[in-house]
Amino acid sequence: MTMNKLLLLPVLLLLFISCKTTVVINDDTSSAELIQRAQEALDRNNYKAAIQYYQALHDRHRNSIDLVITAEYHIAHIHYKQRNYTLAREGFNDVLAYYNTPDEVLLPQHFKILSQIVLESIDEKESRSRRKDKR
Repeated sequence: MTMNKLLLLPVLLLLFISCKTTVVINDDTSSAELIQRAQEALDRNNYKAAIQYYQALHDRHRNSIDLVITAEYHIAHIHYKQRNYTLAREGFNDVLAYYNTPDEVLLPQHFKILSQIVLESIDEKESRSRRKDKR
């Protein structure tokens, strides 16, 4: 094998692994492990797998508002990282809707603050894009 082919092989392998679309999640996987696996997938820029782990966290722990908010926030943030601002905006607004209750003070406040910050960022990016398009 030539040197170029040897260098190309790891790159192709990494691309193949990152394109995997479905992850296998055991029924007994804990919430902490789902979050950890999602973060590991994000570290590899495997957004599809990360969303699947966060969706599993969301679906399996519907009775834990903290975990539901965690999952929804991170899924929205992944959409933001992918520049899918429509889905990101919807997700962050869904997260913020949880805070429109008398029990707001019992919820993790950092997701509220971060959602508001990212929504402002989306507004700024879209505003700049519209101004740029007008030129």
